[in-house]
Amino acid sequence: MIQITEVGIGDLIKLQTISRSTFAQTFDEHNNPDDMQAYLNASFSAEKLSAELNNKNSAFYFAIDNNINTVVGYLKVNTGDAQSEKKDLNAFEIERIYVDKAYFGKKVGQILFDKAIEIAKSKKVSYVWLGVWEENHRALAFYTKNGFVAFDKHLFKLGNDEQTDIMMKLILV
Repeated sequence: MIQITEVGIGDLIKLQTISRSTFAQTFDEHNNPDDMQAYLNASFSAEKLSAELNNKNSAFYFAIDNNINTVVGYLKVNTGDAQSEKKDLNAFEIERIYVDKAYFGKKVGQILFDKAIEIAKSKKVSYVWLGVWEENHRALAFYTKNGFVAFDKHLFKLGNDEQTDIMMKLILV
């Protein structure tokens, strides 16, 4: 059984571990190792994650497999000025949903997604948005299946590699 729990500053090491491992699992084979290492070091440093955890407009949630008491995925959501791009007060960003590869196909991503939508609706925002790497076909299909539509593109930097993210949105009202 998967349990969703909010992440606190005391969970920093667990968050750093699941962040690094799931990102690498998802993107390692498609990217230069030096660019990947640079991104992992910068984006998932203790300092950066601490700042994100302490931002009142961001929240993290773990997906925990209760059978083995292990974090198997996580969610990061943003509102207000914590949003990575839009900064629309009537919007809600799903910045990250990552799941350990061993749990692909076991609905963990859907459970985390449903939690994000529940939070967005409780905040009474008009829409939810996110960015997905154009080469992440699995994620693009997942979000399309859940009602998101592409509305723009933006640049994502992985180390020195400039990549294109498809920006997608789901209207709530």
